[in-house]
Formats: sequence, structure tokens, C-alpha cells
Amino acid sequence: MSGHSSDQSGLARIVSEIEETAIALILGLMTIITFINVVLRYGFNTGLIWGLESVTFLFAWLVLFGMSYAVKVTAHLGVDAVVNLFSEGPRKVLALIAGVICVIYAALLLKGAWDYWAPFAGLDATSGRWFPSGFLNSRDQAWYVVDDIPFPEFLRFIEPIMNEGEAYEKLPRFIPYAMLPFGAALLLLRFVQALVRVAQGRQKALIVSHEAEDAVEDVKHLNAED
Repeated sequence: MSGHSSDQSGLARIVSEIEETAIALILGLMTIITFINVVLRYGFNTGLIWGLESVTFLFAWLVLFGMSYAVKVTAHLGVDAVVNLFSEGPRKVLALIAGVICVIYAALLLKGAWDYWAPFAGLDATSGRWFPSGFLNSRDQAWYVVDDIPFPEFLRFIEPIMNEGEAYEKLPRFIPYAMLPFGAALLLLRFVQALVRVAQGRQKALIVSHEAEDAVEDVKHLNAED
């Protein structure tokens, strides 16, 4: 219990609240937009032109938030049949190796996500094939916009900064695409946290793979003899 409370203090607690709140808001927005669009489509033969694209972006955000949150709660599925053949000591070593691999993977994903998003935000992508070795001058693509989502009036102040004073008609792509590096950074953070917990002995693995067994346990009483 003390380990859990320490994990939920400081920066970790703030990040957890951001994740959980964002996931709830995204699910709510997807539901509301989809419901309104269905009512408009079948009740009034019209619809929100930007509805489908908005829900698509929100779903992508949900996936990116969800992958880091699933690491936090060990909800990712995996196969541990081979790992369970070993005793506790070797199992911990294998879990640490897996954790290091996951951290490296998340770091590579973060680099790729930044390099894809940066030009849309008028920033420079990183150099280096695998790991950042500096920054490269990237073609400014901050004027790229989405297909249907209109530009919110309260964001007009970014036009002189991002679009050389030209007016945006639609939402610039760097805004919805910002979730790519943010989600990758969250995933890296969660893998580092999980690796530390495994090293400290507060967590045995990075995955959970016993959903079927848990389901059997939940219904075992139904087949028990009176």
C-alpha cells in the first residue's frame, strides 16, 4: 500500500490525473458528438460536417493515452508461459531485460513521433537514424490544416506566430497531431516507472496475461456443488 501511495505522489500523481481525466473527457466527447450526429442525420437529414474527423482524432488520442495508462495498471496482455518456468530470481532478470527493451522502444517511438509532428509545428526534426544527435532544418508545415474541423476563434492569436499572419480556415494539423509526441513521452515515462518498480521488487512483470484464468475464477462458484 505504501508503494502505491508513493507512486501517486508528486509528478506521478499529476500525470495520472491528467491521463484519467483526459480519457474520461475523450470518451464523453466521442459519445456526445456521435450521438448528436446520429440524431441530426436520421432526424433532420443533416449532420456535423466536422463530426467524423473530430471523433477520428479523439479515438487516436484515446489510443495514445490508453497505451501508457495500460502500462501503469499492467493491463497489456502478454504470454508468460516460458517465463513461469524459471524461479523468482531469473524471472526478475527477464522482467528487467524486457523493461529495458520497452524503454528503448518507447524512446525510439518518441523520436519518430517528434520528427513527424515537429514540421507541422514549425519546429525542427531531430537528426540521427536511431537516436537524436541534433536537429535538422525542417520545412515549415505549420500552414497545413485538417479537412473539416473549423478553426476556433479563440485561437486566432496563434496566426501571427504559426502562419505568418495568414488566417486559418480550418484547424492547423499541429494541434491534433501534438498528441503523438505527448503520448509517446507518457509511454516512455510509464515504462521507466514500471522498470524501476520491477528493480525495486514492487512489481513482478510489465504485463498481465491471466484474464481467462481470472474469468474462470469469477464464475467457478456457479458450477460449485451446494
